[in-house]
Amino acid sequence: MRAFIFLVGFGSAVAGGISTLAYLNLFVNGVDLKGYLLFILKRPECYLLPIGLLIVASSIYTPDGKKSSN
Repeated sequence: MRAFIFLVGFGSAVAGGISTLAYLNLFVNGVDLKGYLLFILKRPECYLLPIGLLIVASSIYTPDGKKSSN
């Protein structure tokens, strides 16, 4: 189950990262950094990057609930 959650988070982060990088072409049209950041904050697909990173981090760092037999 943990691997599935990891892969879902990874896929979301990749999709969001590709969208965020694709919008870097706005700089060619004369948009400054502030305009770029305001634009990607309005795009829902760009939210997949931080959401995916949180899902990946949570799938890695949450304890699995198994007790060790020391």
